[in-house]
Amino acid sequence: MNMNNNRTSKIKICGIKSIQDLEAINKYKPDYIGLIFADSKRRVTPEQALNIKNHLVDNISTVGVFVNEDVDKVAEIALSTDLHLIQLHGDEDALYIQKLKALTNKKIIKAVRVKDSLQILEADMLPCDFLLLDTFSQNSYGGVGQTFDYSLIPNMKHPYFLAGGLNIRNIDNAISLNPFALDINSGVEVNGSKNYHKIKEIILRCRN
Repeated sequence: MNMNNNRTSKIKICGIKSIQDLEAINKYKPDYIGLIFADSKRRVTPEQALNIKNHLVDNISTVGVFVNEDVDKVAEIALSTDLHLIQLHGDEDALYIQKLKALTNKKIIKAVRVKDSLQILEADMLPCDFLLLDTFSQNSYGGVGQTFDYSLIPNMKHPYFLAGGLNIRNIDNAISLNPFALDINSGVEVNGSKNYHKIKEIILRCRN
C-alpha cells in the first residue's frame, strides 16, 4: 500500500459546472476543482470554464478533464483557459503525454480505471506527474460513483489522487490510505447538482 509523507491529503472537488457551484468552494477552499471538457452531464465549454475561473478565489488550482481528445485541442483549451493541471481520463499513452507536456508545460494527471495492481504499476511508468485511481466500468471512462478494492493499490513512485464514489460515509477510509489527494464528485451532489452543505461537510471532515 502506498503511503505518502504528507500529513493531510489534498482535496479536489470535480465536476464544477457553474459559478453557483463556487459558493461553498470559495468559502471552504479545496486545493483543486475539476472542470470536465469531455462528454459528460457535467461538461463545460471553454467559455464557461473561463467564467468559473474568473469567479474562483486565489490559491485553488483548476484541473481540466479530457478523455481521448485530440492533443492539439487539449493544449489549446488548457492554454486559453489557463488551467493549472490537465487530467487525462482515457487511453492516452506516453507519446501523447510527452507531446502535451511539450505543447503546454502543464502538469499531467493520468487516470487509471483500476482492474488490478499490474495495471497501476504499468501506468506508474508513464511520464505524467500524478496518477488518479478510479473505479473501472465497462461502459464509462469515469464518474460511476462507486469505490474499488483499495487492496489493489501497490507501492508507486507517483503521488496519486484517489477517486471513485467518495462521500461522507467512506471518506475516513479513503483518508487512512494517505493519498496525495482525494477526488470527490457525485459525493457532494444532490439530484445531480453540487450541494453547499455536502461540500462544506466533506471538506471540514477531511481537514479535521
